Amino acid sequence: MKAHVLRTGGDDLALEEIGIAAPGEGEVLVRVAACGVCHTDLHVIKDEVAFPKPCVLGHEISGWVEETGPGVDGLSAGDRVACSFVMPCGACRHCRRGNEDLCEEFFAKNRLKGQLYDGTTRLSDAEGAPVAMYSMAGLAEYAVVPATAVFRVPESIPLEKAAILGCSVFTSYGAVHNVGQVRPGDTVAVVAVGGIGLNIVQMAAAHGAERIVAVDISDEKLELARRMGATDTVNSLNEDPDEAVRALTDGHGVDVAFEAFGSAPTVRTAVDLVDDGGRVVLVGIAPAGVEAQINIAHVVRRKIQILGSYGARASQDMPAVLDLVAEGRIALDDLLTDTYAFADADRAYKDLAARRIRGRAVVTMGAPS
Repeated sequence: MKAHVLRTGGDDLALEEIGIAAPGEGEVLVRVAACGVCHTDLHVIKDEVAFPKPCVLGHEISGWVEETGPGVDGLSAGDRVACSFVMPCGACRHCRRGNEDLCEEFFAKNRLKGQLYDGTTRLSDAEGAPVAMYSMAGLAEYAVVPATAVFRVPESIPLEKAAILGCSVFTSYGAVHNVGQVRPGDTVAVVAVGGIGLNIVQMAAAHGAERIVAVDISDEKLELARRMGATDTVNSLNEDPDEAVRALTDGHGVDVAFEAFGSAPTVRTAVDLVDDGGRVVLVGIAPAGVEAQINIAHVVRRKIQILGSYGARASQDMPAVLDLVAEGRIALDDLLTDTYAFADADRAYKDLAARRIRGRAVVTMGAPS
């Protein structure tokens, strides 16, 4: 099959012919319809996050079931599906407790070694050498995915849009519902409204947040955030976000502040914006080694909670995400701002690095379906 291969960090993605093995026990072979373009992949491309190479990136896909391996129930060839980037093993101590977003096998084998749960990859290059898989390695014509991460998509959701459900929308659901615990009437700030931040805005609105303040340096993204449900916007290039948010909240700050970029300055901003007793939810992935200085006395005295949120729980949360989209409470049209042909995947990530993508982008394999 054809796949976009990253040979070395800092290099371009190269379209190559590579081998793909049949799905093993508990696995599904998916013919890819679309793959989301995510900043986490970009960290690997830029060598800001360690990952084995050569590799195939792309960790949120939609498509059709081509074949199922032994032991897979409930999925059949031809099913329209979307796949979550967290591919839980279902057996480790965290999975058994319902904390699939902490799956030890996923982090130990996939995120550190680019393998699936038998300790091998399903991909090989022309010489037969292994090619690492970042999640399901979706920047390819086909992907082998553990069945724990594969979910049927209703006919009402177009597949080229459904790709972004498995990371962008999935991650925002985990941040808003599970970690931020946003409730009707809450006030919320979202610092950095790119692909994930825009979804957090929309997800907070779906959870009944009364005031949602979007903070960014791009007026274009802030306007898009308003369409996603933001009640207020702050361009932090032009005004102090702490002063602006407190002016909007009677001087108090917000109940929950989300950080969706992954940098020391934006983390500090999120901590500044939260009210006494509030929650700061860190969602953005930072390059390895990035640290943020926090005013310890302020956090302790004000009883502020600083919480990490990584993805969500596949078995519980992907069905909930699909329901929200099917019910129209989460819209994908405004969120999906850029579409690239399969051959142009490398350009998509260059555009992402240059901040030319306003919301979320996808790489598609062919005609919309």
